[in-house]
Amino acid sequence: MSAPLVAIVGRPNVGKSTLFNRLVGGRHAIAEKTPGVTRDRLYGKVTWLDREFMVIDTGGIIIPQKEVETQVRRQALLAIEEASLILFVVDGRQGVTPLDEEIAHILRRQGKPVMLVVNKMEAGGEELSEFYSFGIADPFPVSAAHGHNTGDLLDEIIAFLPKPESPVQEGEGPLRIAVVGRPNVGKSSLVNFLLGNERVIVGTEPGTTRDAVDTPLKWEGKDYILVDTAGIRRKSKVYENIEYYSVMRSLKAIDNASIVLLLLDATEGVTEQDQRIAGYVRDNGNALILLLHKWDLQKEQRRQDGGKDSSSRVREQLKFVAYAPLLLTSILEPRRLKRLFPLINTVHEQYSRRIATPLLNRFMEDATAVNPLPQHKGKRGKIYYCTQPTTKPPTFVFFVNDSSLIHFSYVRYLENRLREAFSLEHTPVKLILRTRHRKGED
Repeated sequence: MSAPLVAIVGRPNVGKSTLFNRLVGGRHAIAEKTPGVTRDRLYGKVTWLDREFMVIDTGGIIIPQKEVETQVRRQALLAIEEASLILFVVDGRQGVTPLDEEIAHILRRQGKPVMLVVNKMEAGGEELSEFYSFGIADPFPVSAAHGHNTGDLLDEIIAFLPKPESPVQEGEGPLRIAVVGRPNVGKSSLVNFLLGNERVIVGTEPGTTRDAVDTPLKWEGKDYILVDTAGIRRKSKVYENIEYYSVMRSLKAIDNASIVLLLLDATEGVTEQDQRIAGYVRDNGNALILLLHKWDLQKEQRRQDGGKDSSSRVREQLKFVAYAPLLLTSILEPRRLKRLFPLINTVHEQYSRRIATPLLNRFMEDATAVNPLPQHKGKRGKIYYCTQPTTKPPTFVFFVNDSSLIHFSYVRYLENRLREAFSLEHTPVKLILRTRHRKGED
């Protein structure tokens, strides 16, 4: 199940972007006093009380007089349409305005759950009675700039959102594979080739695929779902209101997938945006396969580079996902694509692998014997034992006497040894150090 979506809406300059930044825990949106600064819809993931949701910051809803203002309004209305919950933000200092009343009328017609957030209430004692006139929700006072009452606001948001579904047990359902990349790198052509038909519309103009398209298929008796996604552009390169939402749906498709196929254009090499997409996949914990596509068109480039191997350049530029296998592909060279599904199965098997605790602890004893933990400020770290609580990705918890005594370089050593000992070379792994004091130790 994808994370529910919470949309922040309201007129310009009421503090929507400041609230967005407060909820996601960072300065992601541009927060300025000039009305209309936020035209794009910015999105971020929020975790609160072990629950996750996506929050989206929209441009201010205004009575449009210019084309760009019409686009901003459309973007906000699209966000309202898709959201599970609306945060209607108003300015507690200015009070109710005619534009606030118009927005309230729009929200009443939508029939979606709405929380009325009265911002800029630093003192906390201001009068709220006038905001009841909207007739959509009880006013909830906050100060996004100072963090006043935002924890309580998050509690209320969680209470509004639908309960998460029970996680799907391993072995249930087909394997979901998201095909992602920049616009016009050949995602839809690749999906069509694998499916053997024109299930997905293919065009030479970037941005043909507007939504994530799920297509079931079977390979050697095993069920899969291929998800063709819209091209993910840099935010500054996205102009059409429909495409803003396509990008977010692509990111949601990544969230719902087990394995992500990231297509790279061999004729252009790795771009900054390719690196951003790979970073999102890594941070999200998906398994990842890199496909260097249009390989057949790159022969001239190889000659110009003196025969330098393109895969080496890709590895250099995407070294932060060094575990991801790299496959050279072209729809004009089918023999290469025949390797794809065996590779997908290998990666998924490692991504789902569970290792028994006794084996882990024998591994830990051997690893620390070969390379003992060094001293730090006169003290030496100790690892008591190790367990694997979850898979997808394989996650290992090391219980230690003091996590501050164990340098990140030693954690990297343990990760490399884990990959080598248990054949986890093609999956992300997660290592957690957890301090646990034993009796008689400081």
